[in-house]
Amino acid sequence: MTIDVSLADTIEEDEVLHLYRANGWSSADKPVQLMAALRNSHALVTARIGRQLVGLGNAISDGHLVVYFPHMLVDPAHQGKGVGRLMMQSMLARYAGFHQMMLTADGGAIDFYKALGFERAGKTAPMWIYAGSEH
Repeated sequence: MTIDVSLADTIEEDEVLHLYRANGWSSADKPVQLMAALRNSHALVTARIGRQLVGLGNAISDGHLVVYFPHMLVDPAHQGKGVGRLMMQSMLARYAGFHQMMLTADGGAIDFYKALGFERAGKTAPMWIYAGSEH
């Protein structure tokens, strides 16, 4: 099994929605907004096995100092096989040297991101106004 990870890959709505629904993410319920958000990200990383999309992540950034990684998803059938790690390493390489790299992690993802060098941001607390219900 060869995992092909690339930046700025093209994405199709049906494959993206399949991935988001497989992970139970509510943003799949807003396909127009989701696709616009992903296509207008500062960077987009995908993972494919053959032609099948098995992972996707994006970055929002000012392009110089700060980057935020809002979405990083791997098809549940391929989790635990290094797909997420390869995608995140690609993003970290893309934004190496930035002053601040941020993301929000919950559940089992916390240990995954800690293993990649992320840590809790001092005494900060995540805060949001959120229309979803899966967290």
